Amino acid sequence: MKDLRRPARLAPGARVAVVAPSGPVAEERLQAGLDVLRGWDLDPVAAPHVLDRHRELGHLAGTDADRAADLQQAWCDPTVDAVLCARGGYGAQRVVDLLDWDAMRAAGPKVFVGFSDATTLHEAFAVRLGLVTLYGPVAAGVDFVKNARAQDHLKATLFAPETVRTLTSSGTALAPGRARGVTLGGCLALLATGHGTPHTRPGARGGLLLLEDVGEPPYRVDRWLTQLLRTGWLDGVAGVALGSWEQCGPYEELRPVLADRLGGLGVPVVEELGFGHCEGALTVPFGVGAALDADAGTLTLDAPALR
Repeated sequence: MKDLRRPARLAPGARVAVVAPSGPVAEERLQAGLDVLRGWDLDPVAAPHVLDRHRELGHLAGTDADRAADLQQAWCDPTVDAVLCARGGYGAQRVVDLLDWDAMRAAGPKVFVGFSDATTLHEAFAVRLGLVTLYGPVAAGVDFVKNARAQDHLKATLFAPETVRTLTSSGTALAPGRARGVTLGGCLALLATGHGTPHTRPGARGGLLLLEDVGEPPYRVDRWLTQLLRTGWLDGVAGVALGSWEQCGPYEELRPVLADRLGGLGVPVVEELGFGHCEGALTVPFGVGAALDADAGTLTLDAPALR
């Protein structure tokens, strides 16, 4: 696994498009997120269908075709410097095959930010475009709108990425040791259900895998990890960094599952690195070389996330 191409960092006045490739977006929350971006001296623009809701399938922000068109048009617009997801939920799997990846590749590199359901898009951007992407707060999310820690870390990653090259765990080592590799990962359920589909990597060999999830009780976390183990997707992974496990049951019940399923890999595993669905979530780049020190509880990027 090799480092991916890093897009350029943002500068004051940069134009940022906000899209909704997954679930429906609350207008009040979206407007608050756009105000945050304006406060960073950015020029945000909401995609045409960002506030749509599918007529029959209320868990989707509009039709698949409209959600795909918004993402593609934003990416291919030469005046847009970054594309941010408005929220997660579900729906990116229904969009990813509708995108014109040749046209998006021709549009050149730019910043992509999203988390949770956007895991599907992070994989596709890596495979089809060879780009570093940012797994971070969504523009209409509670963290983005109200949490200073999440805001500050994302802003620093966008404007001054050299200042946030090290993430430090608030927990302990699930398995000790040190490792080097290229970062990848996201939401565990999306990685497991995406395995074997188009626009996804065949495995995590040589990578530092960053995992988190929400609303999955311990037995389902066991199921997803077992799926990745049985298919060989985890073969050769260099190390694992765990983020948040909100609403995944008491952590004292989940932790033995994580130790049981990941401990046999024989690689360092660090927990509670502060990214994902937790309050004050940090932004982590995918596609950047990094060093993982499970004993010290740190993940240190070899280079800033953006140029």
